Amino acid sequence: MSEIDFTDQFFMKQAFLEAQKAYEANEVPVGAIVVCHKQIIAKAHNLTEKLNDVTAHAEILAITAAEEFLGGKYLNECTLYVTLEPCVMCAGALNWAQLGKLVYGAADSKRGFARSSPKILHPKTEIISGVMENECGAIVKAFFRSKR
Repeated sequence: MSEIDFTDQFFMKQAFLEAQKAYEANEVPVGAIVVCHKQIIAKAHNLTEKLNDVTAHAEILAITAAEEFLGGKYLNECTLYVTLEPCVMCAGALNWAQLGKLVYGAADSKRGFARSSPKILHPKTEIISGVMENECGAIVKAFFRSKR
């Protein structure tokens, strides 16, 4: 049996599976996972409609689950993989959690943190963008197209 290649692409595919769950549940299709030492410790997707809660973004739910798993509030040894660039609210939460690394798929030109608050993340957080960008962007576009 060959060893699994734990790349950003591999983990983004797992986050994309969460985005697909959101799409199927009629939620904005954003998925997130938190990885610590090559182990997925949290998975989440948007639940704002189901929970009737504007803060129930995939990133916030994943942060909470990861912190519970670790038994602490800091994620400095963790990577968050999320299919869409985090909004300012989520980026602020990632700052407070002192996230080690952020990897996101598609940019969000309307609500993404980079447009309005590019320095909101913790100064030590490494940022990688554009992983599976086409797939991650396409599912969001398809969702909103179906709403029009």
